[in-house]
Amino acid sequence: MTGRFGARLTAAVASHGNLCAGIDPHPGLLAGWGLTDDTAGLETFAMACVEAFAGHVAVVKPQSAFFERHGSRGIAVLERVLQAFAGTGTLAILDAKRGDIGSTMDGYADAYLAVRAPLGADAVTLSPYLGFGSLAPGLDAAADADRGVFVLARTSNPEGEEVQLASVGGRTVAQYVVDAAAERNAGAEPLGDVGVVIGATTDHGLDLSALNGPVLAPGLGVQGAGPADIPARFAGLAGIVLPAASRSVLNAGPDVATLRGAAESLRDELSAAV
Repeated sequence: MTGRFGARLTAAVASHGNLCAGIDPHPGLLAGWGLTDDTAGLETFAMACVEAFAGHVAVVKPQSAFFERHGSRGIAVLERVLQAFAGTGTLAILDAKRGDIGSTMDGYADAYLAVRAPLGADAVTLSPYLGFGSLAPGLDAAADADRGVFVLARTSNPEGEEVQLASVGGRTVAQYVVDAAAERNAGAEPLGDVGVVIGATTDHGLDLSALNGPVLAPGLGVQGAGPADIPARFAGLAGIVLPAASRSVLNAGPDVATLRGAAESLRDELSAAV
């Protein structure tokens, strides 16, 4: 990697727009593509996504769970996918949602965020619900390796409300996470390396004016958010929003050209909406 994550992300979005294309090889999509639900089908699916998206969209988001469900061979496919995107101009955010304390968090940092991490992507999603401070080993490892992180703040699932909208010190937990990320990003140019995850499907009510970092905003397409919703919901953001779409793009497969066309069409809709 050359340069900090925030700078690489800024350059990628300037070149390819702000769409984040999900790579979610769940059983239904494998079947829809006429593929077997095994590591052979998984690899065919994933490598078609590499061919379709690399150099054409700014960011992709492989969902680790759909690789892990195939065991060690599935994780080996994930490693190859991450390696295949390296150097293409398309950044990879590994959606793994890791988070723990002490030596266990050190272990996750070694796996995903350290300089020679075997599952190292440009960035990884982290869960802060053992306390934002518990993520320090991951945040520090990411900074040392010029990687980024996206910390869960306000997710779109209804169950998240009971935790994320709880009050702590006069702020919601979600706002506390955003503010803690902003502290890590203070003074970074052109953009900080600590992003947050905020669902695109609802009005989140968060103050993002000091974030100075990226927002990963899942929910575009099948989940209900449209390109026109993005500028309204993230109008106050100091940073970059990455609306993420999976099924609405992946349903266009398995033909690589058609898959790429679906991603580029949605990317262009987002650019027009902004």
